[in-house]
Amino acid sequence: MTPSNIVGMASVLGLDAIALTDHNTTKNCPAFLKMAEQFGLIAIPGMELTTAEEVHVLCYFGNLEDALSFDRYVEDKILPIPNNPQFFGNQILIDEEDEPCGTFDTLLISATSISFDQVFDLVKEYHGIMVPAHVDKSSTSLLSNLGMIPENAKFRIAELRHPERLAELQKQHPYLEKCHILSSSDAHRLDAMHEPVNFIHVEEKTAAGLFDALVKYERE
Repeated sequence: MTPSNIVGMASVLGLDAIALTDHNTTKNCPAFLKMAEQFGLIAIPGMELTTAEEVHVLCYFGNLEDALSFDRYVEDKILPIPNNPQFFGNQILIDEEDEPCGTFDTLLISATSISFDQVFDLVKEYHGIMVPAHVDKSSTSLLSNLGMIPENAKFRIAELRHPERLAELQKQHPYLEKCHILSSSDAHRLDAMHEPVNFIHVEEKTAAGLFDALVKYERE
């Protein structure tokens, strides 16, 4: 799952747009965006943030600078648990020449000290968008870990692993009726990446156009 392999597989599959959302880091986004440009793909930098409650939240950004600024904030909030490569693998950093340039030594799949109710306003400070990830998943999701949608929730986009469950979830959690729904491959392996089966309507077929569409969803 190096940036070049992700982008290469996306091109083979015929995808127009992809996002990189590594757990608790955006450090491989520079290489990812460069590779995507070379392949002619629209690419969005992002992060899959793990909150203090171990809820996964997708954070998307309109540009690399904002994504890296958010990364610097989050890095100080990750629990100081060292990575054990024997169990979790090496957390490799790739440079823009597609070469390994280091490793990240703190375990990136652990929680941060950032609570779920902080995320919306926090990501906004970095001009980003928050999307609770795989809310229908039985672990590491908003509904599995909190058991509810908080009364003070502000998000207007949610991601489902199985969008066919939307009507069922809306009955259980009416808040979702006012949310736009995304569904992505959530791929942790190249062979898990989806073919182009999901679509977002954009005014222009660019990264800015895609991000603007997400902003519009959030404001509706």
